[in-house]
Amino acid sequence: MTEQGIDEMNDPREPDQEEFPVLFAGAGLVGLSTAMFLAQHGVASLAIERLRGGSPVPRAAFFHMRTLEMFRSAGIEEEVRAQSLKEFEPEGAIVLMDAIAGRQIAGLIPSLNEGVDALSPCRRLFVTQPGLEPILRGRAEQAGARVLEGADVVDVAQDVDGVTVTAIGVDTGVERRFRGKYLVATDGAHSRVRELLGIEFDGRGVFSNSITIYFHAPLAPFLIGKNLSVIYVTNSTLSGFFRLDKDQNSGFLVINTAGDTSRPEAANPASDVREERLIELVRAAAGVSNLPVTIDGVARWRATSDIARRFRDGRVFLAGDAAHLMPPNGGYGGNTGIHDGHNLAWKLALVLNGVADPRLLDSYEVERRPVGKFTVEQAYTRYVTRSATYLGAKDYQPLANDFDIELGYLYDSAAVLSEGGNDRGHEHPAESCGRPGSRAPHVWLERAGQRVSTIDLVGREFVVLAGPQGAVWADAVRSARSVLGDLSLDVWVIGDGLRDPDGRFLGAYGLQQSGASLVRPDGFVGWRAASLPPNPEGALTAAIRAILGR
Repeated sequence: MTEQGIDEMNDPREPDQEEFPVLFAGAGLVGLSTAMFLAQHGVASLAIERLRGGSPVPRAAFFHMRTLEMFRSAGIEEEVRAQSLKEFEPEGAIVLMDAIAGRQIAGLIPSLNEGVDALSPCRRLFVTQPGLEPILRGRAEQAGARVLEGADVVDVAQDVDGVTVTAIGVDTGVERRFRGKYLVATDGAHSRVRELLGIEFDGRGVFSNSITIYFHAPLAPFLIGKNLSVIYVTNSTLSGFFRLDKDQNSGFLVINTAGDTSRPEAANPASDVREERLIELVRAAAGVSNLPVTIDGVARWRATSDIARRFRDGRVFLAGDAAHLMPPNGGYGGNTGIHDGHNLAWKLALVLNGVADPRLLDSYEVERRPVGKFTVEQAYTRYVTRSATYLGAKDYQPLANDFDIELGYLYDSAAVLSEGGNDRGHEHPAESCGRPGSRAPHVWLERAGQRVSTIDLVGREFVVLAGPQGAVWADAVRSARSVLGDLSLDVWVIGDGLRDPDGRFLGAYGLQQSGASLVRPDGFVGWRAASLPPNPEGALTAAIRAILGR
C-alpha cells in the first residue's frame, strides 16, 4: 500500500475496506510508542490521528528511566537523548520558589538523576513532544507501522473476528472504514473510543481548570549559575511550575490556581486567557513586574485524578490518557501510557502470531489498571503537597519513593508465576531481587570485553538468565523451543561468554548458583527457579505455557 493510499482522505469514492492486524485511535506519544513496540515484534498497524504534523505546541515531557529502557530496547535511546540535549540542560534540580527572581522555599529533588546509576543503565531526561514524536514515528514506520493524519474516529463496531473503525476526514468529510483484529484507544483524555464503549472514569473529578502558557521572555539573567529542570512557584498571585528551554528565555508556565485560594474561582485560571492576563501571570511567576513577555500560545486543561473502570472491552483496549488521567506533577502521565503500550504490544503480537492463547490478553487490564491507579494517586499526592497545599487535603496516599513508581511496580496476574507478595503493588526496585512480577533488575555484566546491562539482554523475546552452575538451562531452552514451536526464546548463562565481574547477578535476581530466571518480552520476570529443579526442561516449558495461557 502506498503512503498516499492511507495518508489522503480527499477521494470522494468509497474505497475498499482496508485491513491491518492492529488499529490505533490516536497517533500521539502513546499511540506512536505502542505502534513502535508492536513493529518490533513484526506486527503492522495503522494509527488514525486527527492532527496533522503532530503536537502543535512544544510541550516538554519528563521521561523516566524505565521509559528510556524501553526506548533503548527499540534502538532509539541515543537519538532521543541527543534531541533532549538540543532542547534542555540535563541533570537539573527541582525546586519550589516564590518566583524565579525571588527566593527558594524548598529543594524537592537536588538532581534529576540522583541515585539512578545503581538501578538502570538509562538516565531521566526532558524532551519536547514535537522533538520526540518524529523519532517514534520514524522508527515505527521503518518497521512497518502506518499513520493516517487528518482523520477522526467516529464509530467502532466489534464482532467475533475483529473491529471495524469508521473515520471521517477532518478537512474533507470523506468517510472511510478500516478493519483490524484489535483496536487500541490512545486518543487521549477526551477519548471518543472510550465514550463509544460507555466506559466511565472513577476518581476525584476536576479540581482545577488549569492552563499552560507558552512564552518567550528574557529569564536567563535571573538563573545564572543555576541548573533547574522544574521550578515550582507559589505566591499570592498564582501556583504552578515553569519548564524552561535550554536558552532559559522560552518555555512554558503551568498555572493551577490564580488569586486568593480561599475563593473557589482561584481554581479556574482558564476563565481568563486574554493575552494581557497571560503576560501578567508570567510576570508574577517570574517576580519581575516589567518583564518583556511574548505569548506563543495557551492550552486549557482540567487537572483530574481519575482512572477508567475498565481497560478493555472485547477487542478494544484503552491506554494512556484514555485509561487514566493525573496531574502533571512528577511527569507520570506520558510514562505510564508508554508502559501500558509496552505491556500490551508483546501480548498482542504473540496472540496474533498464534503463539499465545487469547487469554493472555486478559492480563493487560489485570496488570496495568492497578499500576495506573497507584500512579494516579501518587501524582495527586504530589499535586496537593507541591502545587495546592492551600487545599489542606487529607485524602491522599503517603508519598511513595519515585523509584517505586518508575521501576518498582509489581504485576500479579495469570501471566506471572508469583511467589506471593505482589498484591502490595510496588516496592523499591533494589528490594525486589528478581521476584516474579517485578522488572528484571539491572546488573552490569561483561561480554566479549564490553560492559553490557542485563537490560540489554532482555526486552524483545522470552529470555532465560542462568547462574554460573546453570549450563543445563541451555539444554532446557532447546527442549522448550522444540515443544513450543514458533516461540522466540533465548538463554544467557553466567560464565558462558558472559562474566559477572562485580558478583552481583545472583543476589540481584534471588538465585543460587544453578538457578535461573525466565524474563518476559516486556522485561518483567515471569518465573524463576532459585535452584536447579529435578526436571528443568519440564519446569521451564510448563512455566512458559502457563504465561502464554496454553
